[in-house]
Amino acid sequence: MARGKTPPPPPEDIVERIIDIDVEEEMRSAFLEYSYSVIYSRALPDARDGLKPVQRRILYAMDELGLRPDRAHVKCTRVIGEVMGRYHPHGDTAIYDALVRLAQPFTMRLPLVDGHGNFGSLDDGPAAARYTECRLGAAAMLMVGSLDEDAVDFVPTYDDSGRQPEVLPAAFPNLLVNGASGIAVGMATNMAPHNLVEVIGAARHLIAHPDCSLDDLMKFVPGPDLPGGGKIVGLEGIRDAYLTGRGGFRTRATARIESVTPRRKGIVVTELPYLVGPEKVIEKIKDQVNAKRLQGIADVKDLSDRTHGLQLVIEVKNGFHPEAVLEELYRLTPMEDSFNINAVALVEGQPRTLGLKELLKVYVDFRTDVVRRRTQHRLDRALDRLHLVEGLLLAILDIDEVIQLIRGSDDAGAARTRLMEVFDLSERQATYILELQLRRLTKFSRIELEKEQDELRATIEGLRALLEDEKQLLRTVSSELADVAKAHGTPRRTVLLESAGGAPRTGAAAAAVPLEVADDPCWVLLSSTGLLARTSTDEPLSDEGGRSKHDVLVGAVRATARGEVGLVTSAGRMVRLPVLELPTLPPTAGAPALSGGAPLAAYVDLPRGEEPLTLASLDPEAPGLALGTAQGVVKRVVPDYPKGDRFELIGLKPGDSVVGAAVVTDEAHDLVLVSSDAQLLHFPASAVRPQGRTAGGMAGIKLAAGQKVVFFGVVDPARDPVVVTSSGSSGALPGTEAGSLKVTPYTEYPAKGRATGGVRCHRFLKGEDALVLAWAGGTPARAAAANGVAVALPEATGRRDGSGVPASAVIAAISGPR
Repeated sequence: MARGKTPPPPPEDIVERIIDIDVEEEMRSAFLEYSYSVIYSRALPDARDGLKPVQRRILYAMDELGLRPDRAHVKCTRVIGEVMGRYHPHGDTAIYDALVRLAQPFTMRLPLVDGHGNFGSLDDGPAAARYTECRLGAAAMLMVGSLDEDAVDFVPTYDDSGRQPEVLPAAFPNLLVNGASGIAVGMATNMAPHNLVEVIGAARHLIAHPDCSLDDLMKFVPGPDLPGGGKIVGLEGIRDAYLTGRGGFRTRATARIESVTPRRKGIVVTELPYLVGPEKVIEKIKDQVNAKRLQGIADVKDLSDRTHGLQLVIEVKNGFHPEAVLEELYRLTPMEDSFNINAVALVEGQPRTLGLKELLKVYVDFRTDVVRRRTQHRLDRALDRLHLVEGLLLAILDIDEVIQLIRGSDDAGAARTRLMEVFDLSERQATYILELQLRRLTKFSRIELEKEQDELRATIEGLRALLEDEKQLLRTVSSELADVAKAHGTPRRTVLLESAGGAPRTGAAAAAVPLEVADDPCWVLLSSTGLLARTSTDEPLSDEGGRSKHDVLVGAVRATARGEVGLVTSAGRMVRLPVLELPTLPPTAGAPALSGGAPLAAYVDLPRGEEPLTLASLDPEAPGLALGTAQGVVKRVVPDYPKGDRFELIGLKPGDSVVGAAVVTDEAHDLVLVSSDAQLLHFPASAVRPQGRTAGGMAGIKLAAGQKVVFFGVVDPARDPVVVTSSGSSGALPGTEAGSLKVTPYTEYPAKGRATGGVRCHRFLKGEDALVLAWAGGTPARAAAANGVAVALPEATGRRDGSGVPASAVIAAISGPR
């Protein structure tokens, strides 16, 4: 339009209309319409089939497409397009989200859709609809069954171009089994999943006993059964929910405490609360650790896979009680979560809050109506078919006349009229005869029709009896529910625990277990098979009742839980071991069994050829160690140990090694050496002065050429010691020959001076030329093979230079009382 020109006037037929409205009234009206749409058409499930409209439309559309369990999967986009185009005028995202939920086994207790592809996890969403495929699950066929038998009402679709079911027939109480959640305007629903077998059991009990109490029903349904298992703690809130429709309960992860590594305990979580994923738990643990509100966590690993399921491993730091750490995890992380039940559903088009009995009653009444309508439909079809069969039988009896009558008619209408007049047939019967194929007019067809007629009459009689007897109708509903439970029921997954007694300790009870391990006195033990452990108390080690057959202690030293002990090796070194990292043995009667210990190799990496000998205290006030070497050197070490992790105790000559080490608690105790040529020497410990760590010791026993020391130890003469010797061939491979075994009282061997040759302690038999093992110590003495199995020792004899008796097995270690 040129500048300066006025616009042309509007046409005469356009009249400006401005209508004044009340904004408040308009907003109220619009909001009510929106609220109504959300409540009735989107957010709340129907109490009869437990489905929201979008879920119902998805299942109906898939059934119409023929996507049954015995058919191939199809792309989810095809289903979404069908649902959105014909039944659900909303976005494809909302439809796909509902479809995904129906297929997730961690969301639904009994999934209704069989998904193929990535349908998401508790922490991640699903793949795009173009990448996933679906079909109806076996349980969904129970929901859509009998749709073609007039079992439910059909209503127009949103554009009035087709029909859709108002509700699905639902052969099981889906609302209770799979639960529901949704937020409407001014109200919301949140219902937990339950076990199919339990819910059906309660429904059948209600059918048989309509006046039963809530407690009677809770004998069948004691509580929810969540898809992921876990534990429900506290049942009072559940009863409130079943009574009033509102209540709550706490869910806990299923966890066990075990050794995740030889040096560390851990918490292994195998089940999490409902709809809680492992990544959410890991993130919360890290946040709490960084904020220093959660202590004792060393590491968190998610080792979950499709084969073993959920495996969330939480490593606990040494020095913390795993039980107390687990209680903190329950308190500070989603490993314990709450679930609030708000059982709101649509009943006869109205939102209502329902308890357990009301929910079951609504479903039973609905299912009874479905079976009644289905039975009536089957009766009508049977009567219609019987009507046709009876007309056909009349025609077959006079088939020639029928054919002649049809041939003589001018058209089909005239033939129909004449058939109705001559044979007294109805219009449907006459039409059916006109459409009949000639091949049906045989003798066999007549026999088949008469058989079908009898069957139809029996069926009609049964259907009429069912419709006329309300009790029989209810028995049919109950029987069908029992069949569903038998075919699709699974065991309960969720453990129910009372808030007191069965539940894990919380509050004051949990405080009984301190978070950190106290620095209490204990014993550190080393077995002949190389197992390390510590006791839970400082009680003296006892032989009362006998020691475990698999444990021969070669080292036992008093310590504290947060202290250190030293491991003496054959290379003349001491290695520090933190006591806190060692596994704790439960308190037992008598000497503790080390079957629960950890391998020494998990704590110390010794070079090849260096063997562990015993344990010693690192306390400077403790008695010193005495060492004996293979070349006959003895040394008492001053307990002035450096702070390093490893340090030398003796300066060894080339080719020499330590064969024994023991604590000298009394100067009057004897140092004992036994050589490979069966010479035993003992002398008082006072004959050897203590030396510094770098000293090389002094002569202990005089050895003949080619011989070596096979045993060194400290003996208390007051404890009735014995000497055990085992002979064999020096040319045999170690551990292959049992040899001869002899036990002799220690008192049979006279003392001699240090650096002398000693006295004979064993006489060799033919084929024997060396001692392969020797030991001296207090009684009772215990022997074990290399695998830790106990080996019986012979009775002690008084012959100090006598020969032995054949051993029952190869002995690897001998130990006395500690």
